Amino acid sequence: MSEAVLQLTDSTFDAEVLKSSVPVLVDFWAEWCGPCRIVAPVVEEIARLYQGKVKFAKVDVDSNQRIATQYRISSIPSLYIFKGGKVVDQIIGAVPKHQITSALDTVLAA
Repeated sequence: MSEAVLQLTDSTFDAEVLKSSVPVLVDFWAEWCGPCRIVAPVVEEIARLYQGKVKFAKVDVDSNQRIATQYRISSIPSLYIFKGGKVVDQIIGAVPKHQITSALDTVLAA
């Protein structure tokens, strides 16, 4: 994991995501999840591309069940985009890079 993507916990989520001044992409994942391992390097690459414009974070759903339950995460990987403390978009599953960047560009343009 690079420093471009924060590791969040139940206790750090609100401060890093809900109170963020920039949009935040949160990757809900688990160690045992094969598709999560496929999407992780893509998220890392996008994090470098959008550095300074979007914050990127990961939440391990097994270790942080309060947040996973709060956002009703039932499939992983789930990529949620937050802006102004609210979910504005979500992408479920391992998707191509262009699908993630397109969603981010839409949020940034709004």
